[in-house]
Formats: sequence, C-alpha cells, structure tokens
Amino acid sequence: MKRRQFVTTAGLAAAGAGIAMPAIAQSAPQITWRLASSFSTSLETLWGGALALAEAVRQQSDGRFILEVHPAGVIAGALDVFDAVRDGRADCAQTALHYFWGKEPALVFATGAPFGMNARGQNAFFRQGGGNDLINEVLADHQLMALPAGNTGCQMGGWFRNEIKSAADVRGLKFRVSGFAGKILQSLGAEPAAMGRGQIAAALAEGTLDAASWISPLDDERLGLVKAAPYYYYPGFFQPNMAVHLMAGADKWNQLPPAYQAILRSACDSAGADMQSRYDAANPAALRRLAEAGAKLRAYPGDVADALWQGAEKAYRETAAADAKFKRVHDAHMDFRNDQYLWWQVAEYPHDNYLIRQRARG
Repeated sequence: MKRRQFVTTAGLAAAGAGIAMPAIAQSAPQITWRLASSFSTSLETLWGGALALAEAVRQQSDGRFILEVHPAGVIAGALDVFDAVRDGRADCAQTALHYFWGKEPALVFATGAPFGMNARGQNAFFRQGGGNDLINEVLADHQLMALPAGNTGCQMGGWFRNEIKSAADVRGLKFRVSGFAGKILQSLGAEPAAMGRGQIAAALAEGTLDAASWISPLDDERLGLVKAAPYYYYPGFFQPNMAVHLMAGADKWNQLPPAYQAILRSACDSAGADMQSRYDAANPAALRRLAEAGAKLRAYPGDVADALWQGAEKAYRETAAADAKFKRVHDAHMDFRNDQYLWWQVAEYPHDNYLIRQRARG
C-alpha cells in the first residue's frame, strides 16, 4: 500500500471511530439502580437470587448497568419494598408480590395462590398464558411493573406442636402463615398470625404459636423448628409455588434503553432458573437431615385438605365479588390451572407417581 493510501485509509477509520463512539455511549449509558430485597442474607437461596440477577446484569451489560443489592432492612423492611419503589427510595425490589395482597388482592396470583399451580405451571401462566401481563396491569395503577425472577417450588405445609388427625384439630390453633392463606385458615376456625422469621422458633417453644408455615426443608432447617414443633406436614396447599419478582417503577423501566430492558429480562430468567434448581437440588438432603433430627413427616389428613380447599374456594368467591381486578386475574389463573392439570394427569403425574412407588419398593 502506498503511503498516501495508508494515511487516507487511517484517517477515514479514525473519523469513523470518532462518530461511532458517542453513539455507542448514548446507547449504553452508565446506569446504577438500587435494589431493595424482601429477603435477608440468611435466606441464602432467595437472597442469592438477587445477587445472581445483579451479576448477570453486570456481565451482560459489560459493567454499564449495575444493580446495587441491599437485603431487607437496609433500604426498606421486607414488607415495605412496595412503597420504597413507589416513592423512589429504591429503583427496584426483589420480592414475593403476595406480601402486598392487602394493597391489591389480585397479587395473590403473582406468587403462588393457595391450591394454585406448581412452579412449572405458574411459569407457563406468566409467559404463555398472559399472567404476568395481567399482574402488570394491576401494578400499573401504582406506577409499578414486575418481571418473574425465581421460584422456591412447592413449599411444606407447616410445623405443628401436636399431631393433626382431623379438621377439628385445626380449630383454635394459632398458626403463623403469610398472605391470603390466613383467610382460608380462619374458615377452619384457626387464628392466623403474622410473624417475622426471627420470632417463629421462640413462639413455638413458648406455646405462643401452635403451628408455623415457613418455606421448604432447606430454609426451615436453619430455624431449628423441629425442636419445638416436631410434626412436619405436607404438601404446602397454601403455597404450591412461590414465585419471586423483580419489581420496578414503571417510569424507571420505560426510561431504560431497550438493550438494558432485554438484559434485565434475560437476567431475571437465568437467575430464576438457578434459584429453582438450587431448591430442587438441596431440599432432599435437608429433608433427610430434618428427619434424622426428629421431624415426624405427616401428610395432611384428607378431611383437612378438603376443608382447606373449601375455605379457599369460599375466600376466592367472596374476594372476586368485591374486586373486579381480582376476579379477572383469578378467572384467568384458574382456567389455566385446570388445563395444566389435564396435561399433568396424562403425562407428568403418572410418570412421577410410578417412579415414587418404585423408589418406595427399593
């Protein structure tokens, strides 16, 4: 190449770079969001989902989009993150939206409604059944939006100080439970109690509580509940799955460059899949350890399950009659649930049930 040609080509390249760099900078600005989690660092898998989400966003944006992650109690308490995002104290939150069903009853279906779907069905509802769009329509009234970002899977039914042999044994029990499940327990004559993680073990030991529902063997093991309430019931009819969301201000979301919105969606998906797989991998060993420590595994008696079902149906009917938004999401959720279990009845359940029987036979 002649010297004049080289100089001309190099000059054109430099000029092109001078034009491109500002455009790149504008399309990938440096943005930092403050994330308030509803979960403490002691809940390693739930809290870890926020850390995984932030790391995925950092990597995919080449460090241009940063989520500063704060556990419950730093920016806002576990049950205060809804207001913290709405009033701008936080840009986003990692939370279970059913915590806020008192503000919007329809948010029950954003997390894991009593007698709702398992985690796979819930994810299908969100992504293919228009479920998350319905949830965002509800949140839009509060200038908020949310993306699915994890799931614990089906939870346990709770720890009891005494064995439950019939629905009559539930009457009068002081039962720590979260969300909409309290309305259902009231229909059986139980007394639902709201109580933070750090108080549950002592309340069971002292008899202030008769029973408590927490999460799953992995998280329950760390609370030491087996010493105070050895009867460990399943399944978690109150919480057949617990979906976690990343909630953000609608304006904040709309101001993000489209590339960053795509990164956030992708990061929520990857962090969510990681959370579910961690629970699925860790719960079997945790359940064995709890049994070795004295946990007495019990299935809910049939009449208790039926009474809880009837209580749930009654609570849903009454709430739907009083709240049009709740009814709309409820109807879509339950229609999708019924179709899901048509398929599970044919394929997934018979396969899993056969393998469970084979395992029991050794």
